[in-house]
Amino acid sequence: MHAIQADRPASDTLPRERAAVLSFRPARPDDASACAPLIFASGMREFGFFLGEPAAICIDFLSFAFGSKQGRFSYRRHRVAVDGNARVVAVLAVHDGRRTWLDDPHVALMLLRFFGLRRTVRMLLCGLTLESELPAPKSSQTLIAHCATHEQVRGTGLFSALFADALHAGSLERDGGRQVVLDVLVSNTRAYALYRRLGFVELPRRAPVSPRLPRELESVRMQFVGRG
Repeated sequence: MHAIQADRPASDTLPRERAAVLSFRPARPDDASACAPLIFASGMREFGFFLGEPAAICIDFLSFAFGSKQGRFSYRRHRVAVDGNARVVAVLAVHDGRRTWLDDPHVALMLLRFFGLRRTVRMLLCGLTLESELPAPKSSQTLIAHCATHEQVRGTGLFSALFADALHAGSLERDGGRQVVLDVLVSNTRAYALYRRLGFVELPRRAPVSPRLPRELESVRMQFVGRG
């Protein structure tokens, strides 16, 4: 998924000249306030369906879960780009399919701690439906997710640079025939075109779209094969 970040006040905009001085690093717990809105922006429709809460509450939950040492929302799964003022301007998550088997129980625990039992049950049921369209990575796959850039620096090649950094840093292993994959909404033609330019190709559908899933959440899984 790849999306524009939600609107922010003018005082928080990022001039392009500042974004030109970039560095890349693993995310840290204190990046939560900057990364949570970006993570939400990477899949607003998906989070809206899964959590069923207003955007501000979804972002608060993501900030809470980001601080955990484990799970799919953990800072340990994320890599960020920062500008010359050390502000996070792009993020992506890397999920190694060999190490995600506890992700679902951990998400359930995070939901329970943040939302309580009643709302957690509803969210988990929606999550099962969503996972039929956005399945967890196989043990032979590394899944990229939560791909987003700050709206003020979109179209500058920033995400491409962050992805290249993740490859160079060894975050995206392709040894032993491992697949690097990601999911993108069918309706998100701009992100689809970007991933094609980066060297991703569309994989065949695994199963029909669940009738319980809104059509706007229909997605395709893409595999990285490199630029030809």
